[in-house]
Amino acid sequence: MQPKNTEKGRFYTFEGLDGCGKTTQINRLADFLAANGRDYLLLREPGGTMIGEEIREILLCPRATEMVAETELLLFAAARAQLVREVIRPALMRGTIVISDRFTDSTLAYQGGGRGLPTDLLDRINELATDGCRPELTFYLWIPPDHTDERLARRATTAECEGDRIEQATIDFRYGVYARYEELAERDRTRIKRIDATQSIEAVWQNIEKIIREDLQL
Repeated sequence: MQPKNTEKGRFYTFEGLDGCGKTTQINRLADFLAANGRDYLLLREPGGTMIGEEIREILLCPRATEMVAETELLLFAAARAQLVREVIRPALMRGTIVISDRFTDSTLAYQGGGRGLPTDLLDRINELATDGCRPELTFYLWIPPDHTDERLARRATTAECEGDRIEQATIDFRYGVYARYEELAERDRTRIKRIDATQSIEAVWQNIEKIIREDLQL
């Protein structure tokens, strides 16, 4: 199904395991777009709205250990529904390039591959939340799950924090997420661009820049 989100703007999303380097590459893309005179908007999930940021606090709270998978799914979907209607779709209609740190693929990977919720349920919830708003391109920054542990450990040491509730999940959970991301990337090669994020930051960016230049005809 083709995106029904835009007459003017472009919608890009970044996906991958925690610690894959999404933030770094999103910031590189923002700098690139600014240098080329393009209007852009950076968003994160969950978040991007007052309601979404409040939901984020609940979802990522390390103390919320009793949260069940269904609650997690519905909270993510609620934040997404607000973000699409309040921010993403209006920005796209203005001609803005929207860049989101995570979107519907995260639901399929984390709540599906990680939590084990059925795909048909996730598809229905995603459709309700997005009202058909879909990214034109998704950058899947690939790293194996064992790299995730190493990177998150370094991040926690640097930030002097233990990480959020999802970052503290077991290695089995991460392997489930990883396997689902691999399935998604194989199934939708046109939209999902799988990029080896074990490379240097510059090498990863060069892959992304090439794809963006082609998409925007720069």
